[in-house]
Amino acid sequence: MLGEWAVQSERLGFRSVGVLDRLVYDSLDSLIALAAAAESTERVELVTTVLTVPYRQNAVVLAKQLASLDELSGGRLTTGLALGGWPEDFAASELPVAGRGKTFEAMLATMRRVWSGELEGAGGPMPTLASGRPGLLIGGLVAASFARVARLAEGWVAPFFGFDTLREGITGARQAWKEAGRAGRPRVVAARYFCLGAGAAPIADEYLLHYYGREYFGAARADTSTTEEQLEAELSRLADAGCDDVVLFPCSGDLGQVDLLARAVADRLHDETS
Repeated sequence: MLGEWAVQSERLGFRSVGVLDRLVYDSLDSLIALAAAAESTERVELVTTVLTVPYRQNAVVLAKQLASLDELSGGRLTTGLALGGWPEDFAASELPVAGRGKTFEAMLATMRRVWSGELEGAGGPMPTLASGRPGLLIGGLVAASFARVARLAEGWVAPFFGFDTLREGITGARQAWKEAGRAGRPRVVAARYFCLGAGAAPIADEYLLHYYGREYFGAARADTSTTEEQLEAELSRLADAGCDDVVLFPCSGDLGQVDLLARAVADRLHDETS
């Protein structure tokens, strides 16, 4: 079924497919899911929004996994990385939440050494990647996160909900980018939930409540589209705010959601491919 989602998305003209990341939840591992998508497709960008780095702990292993996925897909991986925010994921990993920033930066430095071929053993260096591979985005909502975007990445991954938070994040990422003396602007990738068709609203309610619980349900639901009109308005709002790309996550496992989404954004898909 996962491969069918990716194939259908590519066939209908979408530019990317993405995965979110959660440890203590009934979901597939993010990298295995993207490997299935890579094997089933030829063109679409493969995006993690975002992959939690600290609880994976072994930077060399993670670097090889990401390099393998980039090689397998023919250089289509864009890996969004972040510190992670689910306390139960860190508790299950028996890792402290404090100090995640230093852990993240140290792991990323090691990962870059792997990708550039600096690490080697008796059999020679580990397989190297072309310069700039894999594509790298960084998430986070504090000044230190924006500084990492400017120093280490190609752009910023916005949260799944909270429009004011998104606008503030874009401002912060762009300011850090400018202060770092980098040309142009950071790429901004946002994510939103959607559900279309019959019974869309209650299906979205059920899914978001199950995933986020009551504490975050209201905020997540407020930015979730359940009609074509809402979706068009949300995409326009995100574009006006400065988002370069939006990854749309369905609240339903029904493969028909891909077709409904393609029809809802047909004009935008045409603009992307024309």
